[in-house]
Amino acid sequence: MRLDQMHHIAIIVSDYEKSKEFYVEKLGFPIVRENYRPERGDWKLDLKFGDAELEIFSRPTAPERPGWPGQEARGLRHLAFRVENIEAVIAELEAKGIPCEPIRLDEFTHEKMTFFKDPDGLPLELHE
Repeated sequence: MRLDQMHHIAIIVSDYEKSKEFYVEKLGFPIVRENYRPERGDWKLDLKFGDAELEIFSRPTAPERPGWPGQEARGLRHLAFRVENIEAVIAELEAKGIPCEPIRLDEFTHEKMTFFKDPDGLPLELHE
């Protein structure tokens, strides 16, 4: 068996328009598909993420994620994005009103990293 590549990552959001603005306008992910699902009364937004896709499902009634930082639940812990210049990306995010934690070094790789959050509090990591 060979599982060579990531096909997609799916995220459930509470506010479709706010999340679409965050992931498309602020983070710059291009839209691949945007579909309204009348049987569910929600939207599904597929975004280009390298060779994979980031799927955004809107579910206003989905339970909230446990608090962060400090409290972690089973399942997806965070999404990490590789960047070439972490300081430049942090400056760009903060200019768009997205606060980032201070840069720290990964304890095992000693590479620079930091976290920020999406509108629903999902931890997103930058890793240089």
